[in-house]
Amino acid sequence: MPVFRSAQFMRFLLTGGLAAAVNFVSCVLFNHWMGYSTAIILAYLVGMTSAFLLSRQFVFRGGKQALHHSAIYFVLVNAVGIIQTWAVSLSLATLVLPALGLTHFVPEIAHAVGVVVPVFTSYIGHKHLSFR
Repeated sequence: MPVFRSAQFMRFLLTGGLAAAVNFVSCVLFNHWMGYSTAIILAYLVGMTSAFLLSRQFVFRGGKQALHHSAIYFVLVNAVGIIQTWAVSLSLATLVLPALGLTHFVPEIAHAVGVVVPVFTSYIGHKHLSFR
């Protein structure tokens, strides 16, 4: 069965979707008290924490790696993801969406797309590094 059609990947999408929702809502809330760029980063950290806990419990249960090793690799894999999310979110919010004439919900749309971008790279990284 191809890796992106496996039951494990489906569980990853579900738990990742929940963590992405936590990320998204956190960003909207944080953006009331701080700049958009900072809100993206802090929200990503909140989402990443929930993703780690959910992934370890429901997706990659058979991992033999010690908790601290999993956590270190999880952070490293997500460092790539946060760069992807930040770059896509800011590019869409400051360049692409305004150029398309959008004026409503620009930060929210940009961040929603930014959160989705690292799904596949994160799955591969977590499967082979974080929870091997």
